[in-house]
Amino acid sequence: MSRNEDDKTAIERISQLRREIERHNYLYYVLANPEISDRQYDALYEELQTLEQQYPHLVTPDSPTMRVGGEPLSDFKNVKHTMPMLSLSNTYVREELLDFDARIQRLLPGKIISYIVEPKIDGVAVSLRYEKQLLVTGSTRGDGKTGDDITGNIRTIRSIPLRFRSDSDLQAPEIIEVRGEVYMPKKGFVELNQERRKKGSELFANPRNAAAGSLKLLDPGLVARRPLDAVFYSVGELEGLNLATHEELLETLKTFGFKTVPRYWKCGNINEALDALEHLRDMRQDFPFEIDGGVIKVNERTFYPTLGATAKSHRWAVAYKYEPEHAETTLRDITIQVGRTGVLTPVAELDPVPLEGSVISRATLHNADEIKRKDIRIGDRVIIQKAGQVIPAVIEVNKSARTGNEKIFSMPPSCPVCGGPITQSEKEVALRCENMQCPAQIKRWINHFASRGAMDIDGLGDALVEQLVASGLVTEPTDLYNLTKEQVMNLERMGEKSSENLINAINAGKHRDLWRIIFALGIRHVGARSAQVLEQHFKNIDSLMSADQETLETIPDIGPVVARSILDFFRSDRNQKLIKRLKESGLKMIAITIRENQNKLAGQIFVLTGTLSSLTREQAGERILALGGKVSDSVSTKTTYIVTGSEPGSKLAKARKLGIQVIDEEQFLKLTE
Repeated sequence: MSRNEDDKTAIERISQLRREIERHNYLYYVLANPEISDRQYDALYEELQTLEQQYPHLVTPDSPTMRVGGEPLSDFKNVKHTMPMLSLSNTYVREELLDFDARIQRLLPGKIISYIVEPKIDGVAVSLRYEKQLLVTGSTRGDGKTGDDITGNIRTIRSIPLRFRSDSDLQAPEIIEVRGEVYMPKKGFVELNQERRKKGSELFANPRNAAAGSLKLLDPGLVARRPLDAVFYSVGELEGLNLATHEELLETLKTFGFKTVPRYWKCGNINEALDALEHLRDMRQDFPFEIDGGVIKVNERTFYPTLGATAKSHRWAVAYKYEPEHAETTLRDITIQVGRTGVLTPVAELDPVPLEGSVISRATLHNADEIKRKDIRIGDRVIIQKAGQVIPAVIEVNKSARTGNEKIFSMPPSCPVCGGPITQSEKEVALRCENMQCPAQIKRWINHFASRGAMDIDGLGDALVEQLVASGLVTEPTDLYNLTKEQVMNLERMGEKSSENLINAINAGKHRDLWRIIFALGIRHVGARSAQVLEQHFKNIDSLMSADQETLETIPDIGPVVARSILDFFRSDRNQKLIKRLKESGLKMIAITIRENQNKLAGQIFVLTGTLSSLTREQAGERILALGGKVSDSVSTKTTYIVTGSEPGSKLAKARKLGIQVIDEEQFLKLTE
């Protein structure tokens, strides 16, 4: 078969697969009505991926395989909106909605007007521009006239079509700007914060902050791992399609493959709209996203030019915001919670009270300064609400209910769990317990020590750590290396084989790279990247422990704050003894550059693309660095190899154009043995 015939067959099959995958994405993400199993979907995706690897010249920007995230950006470019992205005027007062209706009636005398009521999603406003059905730009609202170009991040959201559907009776517009909200589902938000809590990362306050923070990431690959979704309800520039009503717009967007609001109300007058807003309030917890109110829009789009707009908002729409639901209860006590990094957080212990579908008995008080500012006392009647409808917080005190028996609270002079000293940085509000052997920190410390980014002890999950600490078998990381199979077998759900596997995994960790050990120690401000930088400058743990402030500050990426944190950690008698015990347990605390074959890949530059099956990108990078090679995020003429896993991105096509050698995972593993 000739090359042209091969290409023709491949083109036909690739087109067919793309249509099928797009259709199944629409059924799954928009209609929530899948026709095939995940396994069947994965088989279609893998076939398309394989064909595109064989025929890289046939890869197009709208292919479903292009969602994995492109190369990181140095900054966002500006996008000028062809039509301004105006905000909504809003109110908390029902009477002002009647005023809104009266203004509409005055501007449109004698006209029959209907309204659409839809939920006001608490997300991040975005505009997507499609030309000839193909997504060309995704941008934020910005100042309404100019926003940030976040096209790469938008492409990673699977419910957003890269090419909108054309298998409908409607004439597809030549140009359409679809506008709506990117949000983080409530379930995904909870799971993301649980993951961040395990890593000791700062938690997001609410789903909107999480969505906004995700879209601001400069690496689309990281955005692809965030549970983002989107809903669309408006258009900007529109060429080649007339839509008479807002209801027609919503149904048309859905037909084109866009996710729209799951529920809206068509109302004949303002009184029906007010009733719809109350109905919406009652069902606000049923939506997968957070809402902070409802929006009333004139349904007849033909009236929009007459109604016009102010400098900031359209006159044909208004948002009615719901007051956050509050509850009043008695604050019985203030307890202190000690986190993995030693931060002491005051927690309000409350008389249980129902609030937004759940019973609240505890709420955060944030820190001592917040307690003092609000003058919160034990015994007070306090007002609580769910911050961002998620995290319970005490927002104020009902001081009129005071009896004089209330007690002023003071933070403890020492750690309430271990009795150790607590410290406070000049630049922080938080108080910290510096004793890493503090029982309250042990579980989180062990979890961090064993995590994939640190010592990577396979099989040592949260539930098992809980048992090991509760039983007294583990009080610090060194205890892990003294565990026996028989001890582990006595724990719940641990048989002989699983216990043996755990012991083997723990012992395998004795030969981990130095940077992993540094990171696993849990030194404040020292993440995985900083640990790798430190390993490049210190050949063993002893040389790092003896380094002074000046030496540390000369190292790239290690500033004064990190340097001081490292010094403080290694000056602690407890931590010095910990290092000694880890050495005695058999940990080889030497840098990877000491190995005999350190220069095997010297001068060679690798680019990784796609997902590897046997190791993570971080682990692949470690292998390259260990052998003297370098890892780059972008393909250039200086690149020696591009290593491809599943779902490779645009880097592969660029590498082929430049004639760079492409190797698969198996070849890479042999090369870096």
